[in-house]
Amino acid sequence: MSVQFGKWNFAGEPSALQYASKIQALLAPYGPDGTSSYSHGGTSVLYGAFHSTGESRSEKQPQLTKSDAVITWDGRLDNRTELAASLREDLSELSSDAAIVRAAYERWGTACFAKLVGDWALSIWNPADRSLLLAKDFLGTHPLYYSIDEREVSWSTILDPLVLFAEKPLALEEEYIAGCFSFFPAVHLTPYAGIHSVPPSCFVRIRTRHATVERYWDFDPAHRIRYSTDREYEEHFRTAFTEAVRRRVRSDRPVLAELSGGMDSSSIVCMADALLARGDACAPKLDTVSYYDDSEPNWNERPYFGKVEEQRGRAGLHIDVGVENSMATLFQTGPLRISPASGGEAWGTRKELSAFMSASGHRVLLSGVGGDEVLGGVPTPIAELADLFSRMAARRLARQITVWALAKRKPWFHLLGETVRRFLPPALAGTPEHLRPAAWLNRRFVARQRSALTGYERRLRCFGPLPTFQENVATLEALRRQLGFHVLGTQPLCERRYPYLDRDLLEFLFAIPREQLLRPGQRRSLMRRALARVVPDEVLNRKRKAFVARRPLVGFSEQFDLLLQKLDPLFTASLGFVDPEAFHRGLEKARNGRETSPIALLRTIGMEAWLRNLASEGLLQSPTLPRRATHIGIEQWLVGSRHHDLSAER
Repeated sequence: MSVQFGKWNFAGEPSALQYASKIQALLAPYGPDGTSSYSHGGTSVLYGAFHSTGESRSEKQPQLTKSDAVITWDGRLDNRTELAASLREDLSELSSDAAIVRAAYERWGTACFAKLVGDWALSIWNPADRSLLLAKDFLGTHPLYYSIDEREVSWSTILDPLVLFAEKPLALEEEYIAGCFSFFPAVHLTPYAGIHSVPPSCFVRIRTRHATVERYWDFDPAHRIRYSTDREYEEHFRTAFTEAVRRRVRSDRPVLAELSGGMDSSSIVCMADALLARGDACAPKLDTVSYYDDSEPNWNERPYFGKVEEQRGRAGLHIDVGVENSMATLFQTGPLRISPASGGEAWGTRKELSAFMSASGHRVLLSGVGGDEVLGGVPTPIAELADLFSRMAARRLARQITVWALAKRKPWFHLLGETVRRFLPPALAGTPEHLRPAAWLNRRFVARQRSALTGYERRLRCFGPLPTFQENVATLEALRRQLGFHVLGTQPLCERRYPYLDRDLLEFLFAIPREQLLRPGQRRSLMRRALARVVPDEVLNRKRKAFVARRPLVGFSEQFDLLLQKLDPLFTASLGFVDPEAFHRGLEKARNGRETSPIALLRTIGMEAWLRNLASEGLLQSPTLPRRATHIGIEQWLVGSRHHDLSAER
């Protein structure tokens, strides 16, 4: 995953050499394969290369079009062969992705974005009409941020230069903070007000001091796939999943895959092995990494990832996560963490993984994220029943409710009530317990940011797209928020790829009947049927993995006194986010093993640790703030001295 940075000064004033050198120093750890640049007038573009495919090693960036537009591309183009054939402009299968993208933009303009299938982010500076385009793929796997003020616009793959070299005072973005307390922030937000993230499936057009966001592609709710037999659905799924994996093992170096022992990661590894054995994938080999914790009585994954290793004839890297003490590391001193997701110094499992990947030459890490969400891993019939309810198919609705009620051992009227509730406004339906904000969050903060704190839940609509399609889109939005929350890191420095979130695979899954994915008593029905001869039966037919919550509770109990000492006073309370007394009551409940939410507690402690890190580095004032100012706003707590010192070097 390569990196880029750009700055366009509206008055045409060039950047100081010292400023450019400091930006290069920030990008250097992310671009080990060399840096390149473009500079003309008041526009400067820097690019740090991180090659993960053979074609990328021959590319030159930034790319210049015939009209002198400057294109910086960071990504993997999955339909490169088809695009190169249709463009026919001195392009071939050996052409770099960046060269194909340049030719596509020259031919189709911004309409080319919808044709670019893969994981990517790009910027296009057009000197002819003095405009800047920033775009991301439909999923948003590659970060791209931007900031505009009266003098200039800056954009970057990493947040650091936009924060550290800002000339204006920065404020924390409260809605982003709320998202961190719940189900991840909205995709267009960053931790700082005035610094934005390019949304997935969109491009941002920037002209002097003005920015507009336009969506270039979306799933078609009218697209439906209907076959006459189960076998046809299974064959289509195998074809789409095989292609999704093949695209993501495209690398000229060994590829590493996470192997948890679950159905998602195991299916990726087994399918990749089949592709490599047939010579249908270009990676030299595939290795695996598995995590285990023998101290967790309900989390023994060794038998399952061991079955996959037995099938492939070799073991992978095994990392013991039970030796880690997450509580002790939350407040460790270390480098500045620009984002709550920033890693800081590598330690424990992350350090071991980084060392292994570096020694073995891995630059690509395959992840099973998304499989559970899009393939019926959560056994709920509500979306299917909502389809029947919205289309007034009363007879079939009654039959399906009866079947599902027997399978789930619930009264039929409970299922009907849950279905109807999804169509009601929140004021009438109420907020489900698992979506409710933590009890220790400040009431005024909750009132201001209720939407973000409840996961941006939306009610289903009776008219328009089927409720199953609406649910699919909502699930994808949640996954986009999850991926968008994570930032590019160097420990390990790698490109993460997600086969289950392939655009063509999702188009297929969103277009087929829900009953193909999930049936009464048959969780992940389509996946199990289609991969029966690919994945070991012990894995494919295992029960759903249990949620592991014992370790956080043990940590709260064992280190209660340490946490009280570290968390007094609460910085998050001084900023108006947390009620300290209610938080201490929640911590006490966790200590005694009483019912509480350990994940919500960990999120709160993590936010506290991040804000303290900012304060220790001079970006925030100390937590001993006047109580009366708690709810005025948080801009005043950001110290301007460090920003001015750094920006003076420009």
